[in-house]
Amino acid sequence: MRCDDGGYYVVKFQNNPQHLRILANEMLGTRLAAHMGLPVPRTEVVEVRPELIELTADLVIQLGVGRIRCLAGKQFGSRFPGDPARLTVQDFLPDEQLREVENLPDFAGMLVYDKWTCNTNGRQAIFFVETGRSRYQAMMIDQGFCFNAGEWNFPDAPLRGIYPRHRVYEHVTGLESFEPWLTRVEERITKAVLGENAEGIPPEWYDDEYEKLRELLLRLDQRRGRVREMIVATRDSGRQPFPNWK
Repeated sequence: MRCDDGGYYVVKFQNNPQHLRILANEMLGTRLAAHMGLPVPRTEVVEVRPELIELTADLVIQLGVGRIRCLAGKQFGSRFPGDPARLTVQDFLPDEQLREVENLPDFAGMLVYDKWTCNTNGRQAIFFVETGRSRYQAMMIDQGFCFNAGEWNFPDAPLRGIYPRHRVYEHVTGLESFEPWLTRVEERITKAVLGENAEGIPPEWYDDEYEKLRELLLRLDQRRGRVREMIVATRDSGRQPFPNWK
């Protein structure tokens, strides 16, 4: 959707079939990833008016047994990295092109993030070539299943959050390959930072359950010191996603 700031946004609606809290997860999670210095989209609250939905046949959510109209009101917006009429975005690259992605080490940083936040979905990313550059850039998208989607708990498992194509981890030779992101989680993401990044999330995105949000932030703070052991557990899993970490 094109918004009044001139930018284009991928918009998730409150009545999406996954869970209402997905919107809160997207905003909080993407803000925290940005605070860690990771390549994520800009986020905004997008106000969608009832008349726009009424006049736009495509603003519907397709369900297994039918479809429903998108809900009016405050929705989550993830900014598209350019004009969709001019910028080609890929969600898959052949192996040789994947190895040449300019910011490939950021996948290791994103794994630090995904372990910390217990992303129960596989890591998702898009690739595009910015104007004036010759190599693909990766942008990390879709933080909706962090904090275990709508459950807001942390059922950790060794392979959760891993990008399915392990070639992005070929540069990993040890825990030092996950710096500076490990140190940023451990030392920079304080209780105050967590609170600041939760500010401005529309309360209707989590049913006005302020205490539940406070508990989520408390758990995130408590988990910051466990990320290293989670990464080691991933290394020791049967899949061996880090081929050069001996």
